[in-house]
Amino acid sequence: MDKIDENLYRYILDNSPKITENWLALREKQSGSIYSIDSNEEIEKLLREQNTLTIKTVTSALLEDKTAFIETMEEWATLVAKSRVESDTPIYEVLEALNKVRETYWAFITDYMLMDTKITKEIIIRWSRLINHAFDQLNREFTEQYYLLTKQRLSAQQELINELGAPVIPIVDAIAVLPLIGEIDTYRAKEILNGTPSKCISKNITHLFIDLSGVSLLDTMVAQQIYQLISTLNLLGIQSTISGIRPEVAQTSIQLGLDFSQVSTHSTLKQALSKQGIKLYEKK
Repeated sequence: MDKIDENLYRYILDNSPKITENWLALREKQSGSIYSIDSNEEIEKLLREQNTLTIKTVTSALLEDKTAFIETMEEWATLVAKSRVESDTPIYEVLEALNKVRETYWAFITDYMLMDTKITKEIIIRWSRLINHAFDQLNREFTEQYYLLTKQRLSAQQELINELGAPVIPIVDAIAVLPLIGEIDTYRAKEILNGTPSKCISKNITHLFIDLSGVSLLDTMVAQQIYQLISTLNLLGIQSTISGIRPEVAQTSIQLGLDFSQVSTHSTLKQALSKQGIKLYEKK
């Protein structure tokens, strides 16, 4: 590292607490934001620690060994992205905060350059290129990590929704109930068709009661998916019983070639379970 670069490197790190203080002073009151000036002490401490790491990361771009910057940047991006995703902080708020860090950072470099008359225009241009490029890389690395973490969270939430939307609930021995509630669109119908057989196998289910009484709209598309589900379960040796299917839907399904005559059907789940000798105990 050139001596002049080393001097700037030391100057920035030595003044890191002041840079952080000046950055925090730029905050305004933002309801519900991690960057709000009225944040609690725990968040204040978190922001100080993370901003210190931000300054260290950017300043490491002055080092001859560029691997130090890359490694620190990856650590920084993972840490900050995880923190902001967990706090539900919008990405535009983070990028705005980073821009303010850049402004504060450059204010200190400007003061340093005014104090040292030996710094030439060539050096200023080189520092500008190195430091601005470092901030740009931080923005890119952060947005990438933020995207990946958000995608993982949405995927986990979707899996939970799918599980709750078509739960296979064991009730006794190898018997279970699949209560379907709400609207069933093409996507949900496909998830039910693809996911239910594996759930039954994993839970050693031999008889599944499919209750449709809570489905808001039971059209022929849904009936076709239910028919395919029953056929799949039958191939796996799992018996099916349907409850809650309306007569007009059953008649239309038969006209489409979906023959439910081989499947035991009942108007209510209670009736279907009673036929199997399973009683539901109701509160009096």
